[in-house]
Amino acid sequence: MLMGSHATNNVERRLKELGLTLPGPAAPVAAYVPYVMTGDLLVVSGQLPLGPDGKIDAAHRGKLGGAIFNEAGQAAARVCALNVLAQVKAATGNLDRVRRVVRLGGFINCVPDFSAVPAIMNGASDLIIKIFGERGRHARSTIGVAQLPLDAAVEVEGMFEIEV
Repeated sequence: MLMGSHATNNVERRLKELGLTLPGPAAPVAAYVPYVMTGDLLVVSGQLPLGPDGKIDAAHRGKLGGAIFNEAGQAAARVCALNVLAQVKAATGNLDRVRRVVRLGGFINCVPDFSAVPAIMNGASDLIIKIFGERGRHARSTIGVAQLPLDAAVEVEGMFEIEV
């Protein structure tokens, strides 16, 4: 079942159960908007692993397979996912309006021969599924890249079907 009543699918309650707090939505760092809503589709621009202070922790900067190891990369992906959800909440006012997580896209800042790109993105995917359950299962692309803004280790974008 993709949808249920807001009382049974309370995403905010699930975040608390997991010990997670959403940060404030990050302002764009270039010439784009943080999200676009068209019909019942919400597309969230790529989010970096910005902490509550709006900065990237040193453990989440640099290249996977170089200065960063898998555990830190997965943690960075989880922070990115929380930042994506902060944008969803800013766009919708209520995370319970998410009918379905349609897609996540992950960009992993890595050395050329780094082969664990999918495992790093699992940090974001697994968290989204823990939060949303079955409606959090999504399509995904994960790409290793040469560089990301602010030397971030990971960037995650998302697409969501929203109850209108």
